[in-house]
Amino acid sequence: MVYEAVKVELFGPNNDGNPIRYTCASGTAIAKGTLLKFSGDNTVAAQTAVTDMIAGIAAHDKSGSDYSTTISAWTDGVFEMKCSGAVTLGNWVGPGGTANTISGAAIDLNVASGANIFGYAREAGSADETINVRVKL
Repeated sequence: MVYEAVKVELFGPNNDGNPIRYTCASGTAIAKGTLLKFSGDNTVAAQTAVTDMIAGIAAHDKSGSDYSTTISAWTDGVFEMKCSGAVTLGNWVGPGGTANTISGAAIDLNVASGANIFGYAREAGSADETINVRVKL
């Protein structure tokens, strides 16, 4: 994959990013830093669309041939992430239209799901720029 999130600082009770363990497909490779979406009940896959509900950021690499069916996801920290369009400082961010990117389009909090909004921009950025994002799920 490309554009994986890069951790800057992890928060949580142990400063470990407050990881949550999810189920994932055995034959699928997932790179560390991949934005993960819910694909079923407590099950995740790599994010692919603006409408995806975000579960977290992959805390480690998962091989497609290791027969593992779980992965840990960071849910609390600051990450460097790639913009899929203009993002305004302080605005809520959600998944972008390209895998592992963020969108800062105006989000209507009355209709958006909580999992679709996963943090806020700590910097302003234009399309294809990498910015600092506070992730809190």
